[in-house]
Amino acid sequence: MAQSHVRKRAAKVAATHLTMILLSIVFLIPLFWLVTTAIKPLPETVAQPPVWWPKHPQWDNFTKAFVYDSDRLGYIPFLYYTRNTLLLCWLNVMGTVLSNALAAYAFARLKWRGREIFFLVTLATMMVPFPVLMVPLYGIFREIGWVGTLRPLWVPAFFGSAFNIFLLRQFFRTIPFELSEAATIDGAGEWQIFASLIVPLAKPALGVVALFTFLGTWTDFLGPLIYLIQQKTFTLSLGLQFYQSQNGGSEWNLLMAATTIVVLPVVVLFFFTQRLLIQGITLTGLKG
Repeated sequence: MAQSHVRKRAAKVAATHLTMILLSIVFLIPLFWLVTTAIKPLPETVAQPPVWWPKHPQWDNFTKAFVYDSDRLGYIPFLYYTRNTLLLCWLNVMGTVLSNALAAYAFARLKWRGREIFFLVTLATMMVPFPVLMVPLYGIFREIGWVGTLRPLWVPAFFGSAFNIFLLRQFFRTIPFELSEAATIDGAGEWQIFASLIVPLAKPALGVVALFTFLGTWTDFLGPLIYLIQQKTFTLSLGLQFYQSQNGGSEWNLLMAATTIVVLPVVVLFFFTQRLLIQGITLTGLKG
């Protein structure tokens, strides 16, 4: 009886693993096609039947994609795009972690009149879709002369966001209040408690917020499309679209090479931070 139960359980686990492997292969096919197209000669990118692996891989497509220059297009400054994107990622991560951690600490650990009402109002802002705010925000940034610069893409990060505040608040509330009380007895102020006690204990949750912010900024297309005008301020996502539209989409191998370089940091980052991501999400409870 026990052996039969063990066999059934083992068969169920094996079937689950096999299903997950098959689904992983299905999801990896587009990524495989992207990478192989990036190293193909141009004729093989449109060949029929499709060529799954190039006969003579052209690894220099990656170099050509990032230093593309022609009489018709001029210089396509992908290095400028990369610099702008990394700068925005750094500023957004720093602003998001700092502002949301402070707001979440106030909502979770401090007692003040109207706290719950203000928290509900903060959560209510999550129900307002970005297209509703898009035109008013553009008008505000245009009036203060920020359209055409990177400021509209990173300054708002220093003013908090409802989802990240909620996420960090829930995590902060799981930290025993006795620790804060003990620190207060020892003479620590709220700033010292926040910096020396809460932040070190909340590293998994702060890591999740930083990771989500980085990925969102790295792949953001709509924001740069709205606010950026000059090519020297473009980000990678907008630069790829500009490259494709200017080049007519004809040199697919170079476009896929550039896309591979843009996607690669996201894949590598997720690969090395997946444990932190799972840990942060798991430890973030739903304590009210």
